Amino acid sequence: MDAPHYYSTLFHELIHSTGHESRLNRTFGDRFGDELYSKEELVAEMGAAFLCAIAGIANEHTDRNTTAYIQNWIEKLEEDNRLIVHAAANAQRAVDLILGSTFEEENETTENAVAMNITPAVYGHAHL
Repeated sequence: MDAPHYYSTLFHELIHSTGHESRLNRTFGDRFGDELYSKEELVAEMGAAFLCAIAGIANEHTDRNTTAYIQNWIEKLEEDNRLIVHAAANAQRAVDLILGSTFEEENETTENAVAMNITPAVYGHAHL
């Protein structure tokens, strides 16, 4: 297994960990394949893709895996046009929890840095 694939899998599992009731309290399904379980899998895959992009390890292999995974969702996504928005929002909240900052906070930091003519930090790395 190559490093990008390893970290993509790790990030996927980290996103799952944020769903615990003591964190973001997402509802998980009862068994593999049920609707809630499947929705959580979509959140985890999207969150992993976000983290890979932020970490700079997205490559053809990780992109291909994410694309293939989401291809399985095309029918569901066509049936419910809100599903992708909810999954992306949940994935972003999970990423924010993992990184300890929100997109809005980072965007504000970037805007302030640009206004002050300072090179802005990369999203998720301002606090490292």
